[in-house]
Amino acid sequence: MSTTIVPKVAVIGSGISGAICASSLARKGVLVTLFDSARGPGGRMSRRRETTEDGEELFFDHGAPYFSVTKPDVLSVVQEWESRGFVAQWDEVLGAFDCIAGKFVDVDKDISSKKYVGVPGMNSICRALCAEPEIETKFGVGVGKMEWLANENSWSLISFDREYLGNFDFVVASDKNIASHRFFDATGQAAPLDINLLLDLGKKMQDIPVRSCFALMLAFVEPLSSIPFKCCTIKNSETLSSAFCDSSKPGRSDKSVCWVLHSTSDYANKIISEYGLRKPSNAVLTKVAQELLQEFQGTGLCSSEPYFMKAHRWGSAFPDVSIASEDKCLWDRNKGLTICGDFCVSPNVEGAIRSGMAAASKVTEMLNYS
Repeated sequence: MSTTIVPKVAVIGSGISGAICASSLARKGVLVTLFDSARGPGGRMSRRRETTEDGEELFFDHGAPYFSVTKPDVLSVVQEWESRGFVAQWDEVLGAFDCIAGKFVDVDKDISSKKYVGVPGMNSICRALCAEPEIETKFGVGVGKMEWLANENSWSLISFDREYLGNFDFVVASDKNIASHRFFDATGQAAPLDINLLLDLGKKMQDIPVRSCFALMLAFVEPLSSIPFKCCTIKNSETLSSAFCDSSKPGRSDKSVCWVLHSTSDYANKIISEYGLRKPSNAVLTKVAQELLQEFQGTGLCSSEPYFMKAHRWGSAFPDVSIASEDKCLWDRNKGLTICGDFCVSPNVEGAIRSGMAAASKVTEMLNYS
């Protein structure tokens, strides 16, 4: 009697690209093991939970504040998410404040450009996608080394703690730094994937240009009455690029008024050049928080003092290029390896979704081919 060998598939990273890839494969009956060093899914669509000194819980979408959709195939997916209740439209107009003029100078009145958010947080989308029955999630488990076993035609995955995680026939990686020297700069450890194994793919993966950003999470007792918009870009500031009122989104608590500010990449680069790419200390984050708040108050948009504030750094989350805009992902059929992420298509949530969907299609193709 013959025994059917079920191929083993690993997905590294549970941001939106990795999550939708894993979900798409699982819906086709593929057994997937998903690894992420974080405590839960989300990546740049994470939701931050903070507790004040008085014990109050606050929640912030400190990464992507919302996303828009322009492609019909992505729209159909998002509409399904809406029907399942973990995505909703955020019916707010995007304003633009000019720091030199000292006033709002532009308003995005294009009502066809809908803004979507996860409910009750941006990470709800990735949580729902990772909850497919065929997905085994391994949160808090980062892949520290990917070793290609040519004689077995499979990948051996090892954790950062040098724990053996298993052999896999196919691997999908959604981290742009998985074969980059930047990985060492940020963690002090060698990149998990040896770039010499990638041949032509390695040239594209080696050093993808990125933009850094700081996010400042703020909580106020009262609404900021000086701001007529709940989401706005900030022009002609060396420090701030945007501001978003989290508590105005669907499904959020109205017990407090929560805002998230994003820095400019120039400001983030200045801080990184001074203190390095390693995880910033509390002292550095406090300095950043004070400077971003000072700039926000200096615009005249905010005269109130927050009762909570905390900064977070996104060191290399935002790609500056698209390295696979035509195919939407990279893959090596001979090694069963696929690379996906917004850096493959376009540097936004929709780009990440499209790349994850393309990666799932490539893995399915390779599964059928094998």
